[in-house]
Amino acid sequence: MKTRGGRTPYVVDTNVPLMANRKNEEPLSCANACVQALLRIKNSGILLIDDGDRILAEYRRNCSRCGQPGAGDSFVKWAHDHRWKQDLVQAVAITPYQDDSEDFAEFPRREDLSEFDRSDRKFVAVVCAHPEKPPIMQATDTKWWGWKEALEACGITVEFLCPREIEQAYERKFRR
Repeated sequence: MKTRGGRTPYVVDTNVPLMANRKNEEPLSCANACVQALLRIKNSGILLIDDGDRILAEYRRNCSRCGQPGAGDSFVKWAHDHRWKQDLVQAVAITPYQDDSEDFAEFPRREDLSEFDRSDRKFVAVVCAHPEKPPIMQATDTKWWGWKEALEACGITVEFLCPREIEQAYERKFRR
């Protein structure tokens, strides 16, 4: 799945730059996987965000826009600085509901996704609204592991950057 200039589009959950910053002693292997994924986007990908800048705003709330001290902060600065360069960062139109600004017309209406986090629906909506249905990069949010089959049934691919860690954490948290 490549677009103009041979660049591949991706949606990136906020926990990927957070994990790349490694502020909470996260496993080095997982942090490195996140750093490599962010570098892949910066060097040969296209970051997809929403047209209402909800994703960028979430990045800014959780990382430093000055680009330091971590690799995730550097990515957020890059995303902010290249927001208007369509060959690097593209805004995808999504439609929030008037009565719920964290839910979107593009989000799949399925019973097995009815409890999907409101704050994460924007990432899924961007994928659904994009003609190529690009993957969502995910680091360590265990709830996404539980929804992976339902998302796959909708044609949504989640690229789990830390699959071993997230599966183990999911088992500990939800399958006691």
